[in-house]
Amino acid sequence: MFDRHLARMTNWHPPGGRLPFHLGPDPVGWIKPDLAPTLLAAGATEHAGAITLPDPTHLDGLVEAATRAGACALRGERFDVRAHPGGPVLATIDRGALPTFGIEAEGVHVNGVVRRPDGPHLWIARRSLGVRMEPGKLDHIVAGGMPAGMTALDTLIKEAEEEASIPEPLARTARPASEITYAMERAEGLRRDRLHVFDLELPEDFRPKPQDDEVEAFELWPAPKVAARVRDTDDFKFNVNFVLIDFFRRWNIVPD
Repeated sequence: MFDRHLARMTNWHPPGGRLPFHLGPDPVGWIKPDLAPTLLAAGATEHAGAITLPDPTHLDGLVEAATRAGACALRGERFDVRAHPGGPVLATIDRGALPTFGIEAEGVHVNGVVRRPDGPHLWIARRSLGVRMEPGKLDHIVAGGMPAGMTALDTLIKEAEEEASIPEPLARTARPASEITYAMERAEGLRRDRLHVFDLELPEDFRPKPQDDEVEAFELWPAPKVAARVRDTDDFKFNVNFVLIDFFRRWNIVPD
């Protein structure tokens, strides 16, 4: 019943019309062929069909060249670059350049759960109309990209306070639930994301409150209502659908 969301989130398979991008000997991403001349002029090399930057410390130079060419929209946030999950950090890159270079990003999504006699309920956020990505869409109580040098738990604690006024002791009770990956071509480029999913059970008297400008308001919905909204609409932010489908399966939630 959720197949259309799953198909959209996994609409790219390598090479998918892209060229491998390496930092030194390590494969880290995928770029569009029309960007290759810009990167080669900025210091990358080409061998056996792959675009390689011999010295990873010069990655910002490639990003600057891609930005001048109109291929990136920088965001002023640094993310770690790894060749594989848990591997050493090879470089850092501006978050806005990740889709251009097809580099995997990591993030955290939190299901804010309230147990009631009639079943689990979920706190749902409404994204601000002023945010860059999918304004006005429905979202999780807490979600965010994992900045350079931070762990998933560090990110959860930071975002929980900023986005929903969840104090650190309560945020630390969140339980790791899943790790979700997807590869998706979008307007901004190739989104290769690894999402660390947590379930956070909240007291019934807790009320989340936004502290930044990313969330307009929160509402508490019965989980079957959330499942029906995912099934029938595109009202949720694109990757939130994927995480919620995982929640429905793990908690045996059936749409209304």
